[in-house]
Amino acid sequence: MTDRLLDKYTKRPLADAPKPEPETDEAEDCGCFGWLRGVRERSIMLELRKKDGHILAVGYSWLERVEFDPSEGITLHLPGRKIKITGSGLNSDARPTVRLFDGIIRHRVPWIREADRSEGLKTGEQAALVEGIQWDE
Repeated sequence: MTDRLLDKYTKRPLADAPKPEPETDEAEDCGCFGWLRGVRERSIMLELRKKDGHILAVGYSWLERVEFDPSEGITLHLPGRKIKITGSGLNSDARPTVRLFDGIIRHRVPWIREADRSEGLKTGEQAALVEGIQWDE
């Protein structure tokens, strides 16, 4: 066995060797919802944030079906629970190819939050605006 082959398996890596960057699970803020940027990234849970500070997180694996009705909003059906997301522009582009409803069905949305009144004035006509999130207890 040569010294080089032996060195390959017995020497410690150099302290100044470049280390791989840790993966970040930051979501892009699209106003009333977050969006996972990576093509293969998927969220395990969906966090629902109300204006009053109440937060509910539900597992995406528990979603039985998701409905979008332009006049009613988005309805998430889970075993024994129904969650209603109301607002405007819920299926319109926040930016090219980024839509709230589309992101939910593809598990790309890690959080949704209710907008306050001032945010409604700032958003454009086409931007998604979540006015309310209701769930039954």
